[in-house]
Amino acid sequence: MISQKLLDIIACPKCKGPVQLAETQDSLVCLACQLVYEIRDDIPIMLLDEAKPLRQN
Repeated sequence: MISQKLLDIIACPKCKGPVQLAETQDSLVCLACQLVYEIRDDIPIMLLDEAKPLRQN
């Protein structure tokens, strides 16, 4: 689980904007860039090469 303290300081590597925890709590989402960063073993993978596009339904 990612702490709120970490969420307050972590930023999107592309736009340097805020990220938020996804509803499923298994990734972080940058709404500005429409990118999803996976969380593996409680560590956010904040690499642009690993980011996936956000799918809005």
